[in-house]
Amino acid sequence: MRNLLLGYDLGSSSVKASLLDADTGKLVASVGLPTEEMPINAPQNDWAEQDPLMWWGYVVDCTKELVQKAGIQTGELKAIGISYQMHGLVMVDKDQEVIRPAIIWCDSRAVSIGNTAFDKLGAAYCLPHLLNSPGNFTASKLRWVKENEPSLYERIYKIMLPGDFIAMKLSGEILTTETGLSEGIFWDYIEGAVSKRLLDIYQIDPSILPDYVSSFEVSGQISKHASELLGIEAGIPICYRAGDQPNNAFSLNVLKEGELATTAGTSGTVYGVSKSPLFDPKSRVNTFIHVNHTQEAPSYGVLLCVNGTGILNSWTRRLIGGEQLSYPAINELAAQAPIGADDLSFIPFGNGVERIMENKPVGASLMGLNLLKHERSHVFRATQEGIVSALTYGFDIMKGMGLNLQTVKAGHANMFLSPLFREAFVNMNQVSLELYDTDGSQGAARGAGIGLGFYSNPEDAFQSLEKISSLEPQAFLADAYQEVYETWKNRLAQLINK
Repeated sequence: MRNLLLGYDLGSSSVKASLLDADTGKLVASVGLPTEEMPINAPQNDWAEQDPLMWWGYVVDCTKELVQKAGIQTGELKAIGISYQMHGLVMVDKDQEVIRPAIIWCDSRAVSIGNTAFDKLGAAYCLPHLLNSPGNFTASKLRWVKENEPSLYERIYKIMLPGDFIAMKLSGEILTTETGLSEGIFWDYIEGAVSKRLLDIYQIDPSILPDYVSSFEVSGQISKHASELLGIEAGIPICYRAGDQPNNAFSLNVLKEGELATTAGTSGTVYGVSKSPLFDPKSRVNTFIHVNHTQEAPSYGVLLCVNGTGILNSWTRRLIGGEQLSYPAINELAAQAPIGADDLSFIPFGNGVERIMENKPVGASLMGLNLLKHERSHVFRATQEGIVSALTYGFDIMKGMGLNLQTVKAGHANMFLSPLFREAFVNMNQVSLELYDTDGSQGAARGAGIGLGFYSNPEDAFQSLEKISSLEPQAFLADAYQEVYETWKNRLAQLINK
């Protein structure tokens, strides 16, 4: 009989579920749904909402397909882990019914609320206690609901992050984690508890926050109702949960100070681990509690996020290439244009306000366009170089905080499937890049194995993690990509100063 671990990864584009063989650490099967991206609704400019029941429907469908695909037998499935899109707000009533669509990570409606709270609380409190401005995070989104939809706010029994909602649907239990509370900017790092001062400023009743557990801890079991829907046994424990960026770092075994992980899906991120609670004075990059944090051995994750990465690439594909043009074909076309795309630059900030731009609505811009010279290959290349330039801009901020950025790990997926993107990333940032055969759902499954106690430590859990390739910066490319970045920065400055 096999010992199987199930991991879910709830993104804003899709839901993925993977089964790992706990004894070998190898992937047994995986399913991702839907085949096209999940819709993000925007009732007003800079809003972004999704129906939590849509997420749950895809979790159910993925699980049923996975059960059939892998031929899961009674007693084989040992534990479940959950990874999820960060910073979202889900609200339920006493019957655990969803009150309104989830306000997700790239929604910008609460920026002014967070800015006002920062002014009221003061930098002397926010930066050492919260390590961030309240910004546009979950707590500020909740305050927006209180101000603008008071009748809905009055119906709230509990608020949750997206992964907490999936865990509730699986188990009937409403819980969150320390790292989850930190990503919502509810956590006071000095007090080691929920920030009473922030709740007071926002006039939020603390009783609507869930109780919290550690990331690696049994936090519920599959209910009879969920068992019947999913086709798995009741009583299977949920042993791990984390936001997608802490979990992506965990998936790559990034758990020690100085280690870095990166992603380039819908959004692009770099996530560095520190033993110290670092903060950026302007909150352009953000610090949260990492999954392996304990009081005895503190661990913090410093997150750089650019909203407009893969979503810009997919937009360019739809607009210029059409759905019939595959991403590998786009990568080949982009490689036909020279480095710098003949002086064409893409500013990728078109998916909500950007933290690295201090939550200013910069927007996306294609700059330097020459109608007599530029073809679609140039636009495709400028898209990828523009995304890397935005990440490099964030890298510079992280370096200013004292983080050591030398070797970065990534899953072999999304934008990192593009040779051009990898080349630009490595040479523009002057870092080594290691690519691994893993993803968020596999990381969530390994996390479940640790939470269950099947693995005694992360070293055991990651013995089978396979490095696919590595890439080093090349001296003959460094100057060319630095010139691309300097041109991009100058054009960004022009855009901001208009």
